[in-house]
Amino acid sequence: MSAAPEAGTWAHFIETFFRPDLIDQYAGAIGKGVIVTCEIAVLVVICGLALGMLLAIVRSYRITALSLTIVGLVDLLRSMPPLVIILLLYFGLPTVGLTLSGFFVLWLVLSLVLAAFAEEIFWAGILSVRKGQWEAARSTGLGFNQCLIYVVVPQAIRMTVAPLTNRTIAITKNTALGTVIGVGEILNEASTAQSFSGSATPLMMGAIAYILLFIPVVLVGRWIETRFQWRRA
Repeated sequence: MSAAPEAGTWAHFIETFFRPDLIDQYAGAIGKGVIVTCEIAVLVVICGLALGMLLAIVRSYRITALSLTIVGLVDLLRSMPPLVIILLLYFGLPTVGLTLSGFFVLWLVLSLVLAAFAEEIFWAGILSVRKGQWEAARSTGLGFNQCLIYVVVPQAIRMTVAPLTNRTIAITKNTALGTVIGVGEILNEASTAQSFSGSATPLMMGAIAYILLFIPVVLVGRWIETRFQWRRA
């Protein structure tokens, strides 16, 4: 007698989260959201890591004014939730005559936040290089710039791969914040479809899209982390 209620519950679950007609109807929209999410994530990773490395290198010259400016900006970006910065730029700047697209604001904020964390990680890696490495390189006739670029920075990068990988994954998942300013990423497309259909199926499609997109990224990150830990051992 319990089989019938169980079958009804299962059918209701399928009807709620996996309606075939809605899956077929909104698959294209979710697919477009996946493309936008990938575009933003790739741009954020490239720009954020590059800027973070540049800031760490500039800080290595120990010019007081520049170092204090970098530390201040980095601490500010690390202390504020990305969503607050996104809303401030997107809704605040138009009041002073500067209107930016949602895509640009999301890319800019996430890139700056990643750069802030990456700068601190790269800086810790540079500081961890033993003083003897600097002295040995300088003794061969290398100047400060050559020593920094060819000797210190490569070692710092190898030592910071694991924490950088984890931070990069965490930041790229914040692309979902774009939904609050109308960026057509996965969550935005899924929530829009849900509001029109009145069903949770589009949200489930969005959740599955995130899993399919980020599980490989997490696995690659775990492999990179393990590989570089082994090299340092």
